Amino acid sequence: MSQPTPLVIVGAGGHGRSVLELVRLDGRYEVQAFLDDQQPAGTDVMGVPVWGPTTLLDQLPVRGVPWVHVAIGHNRTRQTLCARARAAGIELATLVHPRAFASPSAVLGAGTALMACAVLGTQARLGEGAIVNVGAVVDHHAQVANFGHLGANATMAGGSTIGERAWLQAGAALGYGVHLPDDAIVAPGEGRS
Repeated sequence: MSQPTPLVIVGAGGHGRSVLELVRLDGRYEVQAFLDDQQPAGTDVMGVPVWGPTTLLDQLPVRGVPWVHVAIGHNRTRQTLCARARAAGIELATLVHPRAFASPSAVLGAGTALMACAVLGTQARLGEGAIVNVGAVVDHHAQVANFGHLGANATMAGGSTIGERAWLQAGAALGYGVHLPDDAIVAPGEGRS
């Protein structure tokens, strides 16, 4: 078996910690550190050090870290940090929890996270930096644009789409073929049909 690839997680909040557990279960990457604007450098987060703020992102190649995963729930911030990582020549790690299901015909963009018990159906598509949180469903032929976000147990019925940076919060649902525009938010438990 090959050695795990060094990885830094950007964001040490709740989503970042969930991503850390995903990475540990998956085994393809070894988390070297977090970068986080709220936690002081040297802080220990679940056994992983915080190296410092996100301004250190472009220094990661010098530290021998070719991969990052931006684990920040705020969609526009995640988009900005992913762009900075790419500009610095850093690859965006796409992560799939071992207990998630991604159809073999589905497409996952760079830097996406498919969390525990999430489902990505037949010919569904996730754009760059998308988050499909715990228990969320992206059904057949549904599409999540770049930096879109499905909260816990959110559901996209077949053929539905969400635009860039759109957010279906926890338990929200889109009906069959429904389109949610860029930057739109559907509140917890609400639906669009």
